[in-house]
Amino acid sequence: MSSTNASATGDGRSQTRSQTPEYIKAILSRYKDLTEETVRRTASVRIERQEVLYDETKTLQFTITEPVLRWLIVPPALMVVQLDRLASISRLPDVDIRVVPLSGRKHDIPNHSFVIRDDRSVTVETVHAEIIVTDPQDVAQYIEKFEGFSSSAVSGDDMRALLAEIRDEFLQERESY
Repeated sequence: MSSTNASATGDGRSQTRSQTPEYIKAILSRYKDLTEETVRRTASVRIERQEVLYDETKTLQFTITEPVLRWLIVPPALMVVQLDRLASISRLPDVDIRVVPLSGRKHDIPNHSFVIRDDRSVTVETVHAEIIVTDPQDVAQYIEKFEGFSSSAVSGDDMRALLAEIRDEFLQERESY
C-alpha cells in the first residue's frame, strides 16, 4: 500500500525533506533562542527524516515557488548545492518536484508552507508553530490550493532546466559575493 504526502512552499524555505544540512542549519539559526546544540540536533533529525525519500511505499509531491529557490538564506555557493540536491531528488521514482515559475499569471498566493498527509491531515508551518489541521473541509482547502499551484508549475526536464538556470545565476553571483 502506498501513501502520499504533498507539500507546498512559498515562504522562503525549500522543503525540509529536500534541504541540505547547510540549508537546514541556516534556517534554524535564524531563531536566536536555539542553542548551537539544539540546531545541530534538530538538523540531524531532519536529515534522518529524509530517508522517506527512498521509501518505495510512499509517494512524495513537492511544489515550490521560484522565489523560494532564489532566496539567499545561505551564500550563493551553498544555494547551488541546494538546487543540485533538488534536481537529484527529482529523479527518484516516487518523488515529484514541481516549481511554480515567476513568469505567467498566478491565481493564488502562497501564504505559508504546508504538508498534506494522505488527504486526512495537513501540517501548516507558521513562524511560531506547526498546526495540525484535520477537519475534512479545511483539509480540502489545502488540497485545492496545492492542486492549483501544482497545475501552474513545471516538472521533469522543464523543472530541472529552471533549476539549472537559477543555479547558473548563483554561480555567476558567487564570484561577486
